[in-house]
Amino acid sequence: MTIAKIAYKILVFGALTILTQLGGIAYLIAQFGRRRFLLFLFAYGALSLLSVVVAPVFGRVPLSCFGPNVQMASPLFCALNRQYVSPDAKAVVEDLSHHVTGTTVLDANFPFFDGFPLLPHLSHDDGRKVDIALYYEGPLRSPFGYFAFEQGPTGCSKIWATLRWDLDWLQPIFPDVPLDEERTRRAIRFLAKQSKVEKLFVETHLQERLGLSFTKVRFQGCRAARHDDHIHFQVH
Repeated sequence: MTIAKIAYKILVFGALTILTQLGGIAYLIAQFGRRRFLLFLFAYGALSLLSVVVAPVFGRVPLSCFGPNVQMASPLFCALNRQYVSPDAKAVVEDLSHHVTGTTVLDANFPFFDGFPLLPHLSHDDGRKVDIALYYEGPLRSPFGYFAFEQGPTGCSKIWATLRWDLDWLQPIFPDVPLDEERTRRAIRFLAKQSKVEKLFVETHLQERLGLSFTKVRFQGCRAARHDDHIHFQVH
């Protein structure tokens, strides 16, 4: 095996591990078969199903991918094993879904190991964090819930080494669906009043637009991703 091929396999293993946590292991298993792609799909599916059973040992449980109340913005989040949370976080999500109809979940956490990063997020690494899509008077503006920003003033200047992507070039492709301010406001108020919830991240201009003033509702900082396309909350 050439150095180039070894480097390629290491790169694929790393990318699959970073994206899905379990994909790298499935890729290693697939190297022992002749039909490697089919073996990879089978191994990855088996590992993903097994993680539902094993994850509670690590203090995490999966959110329902096809539940009648809690909805994932895209099946891709479940396909990438990004729907795992602590039991407390799951309880909050389920309570929210009963309080505000149309609650849609985005990224949560991987099934195993505290400290394992869920890129590109800075903090989704311990089962306590969940992203909820904003509520709209129609379908989500973005097919994945992210990057379709509610534009507003910000005090953030252009700084180096930041995840605050404005993505101005991408905004015109998203449909102009009005924000459902009432449901979004109700959801944030509900989360802010839950004893299990430690804090929420919502962009400052969006807090002001919705007339929100809670100590738990905070600005995430200028180096983190924008939070006027989703609501981030975390439990204790």
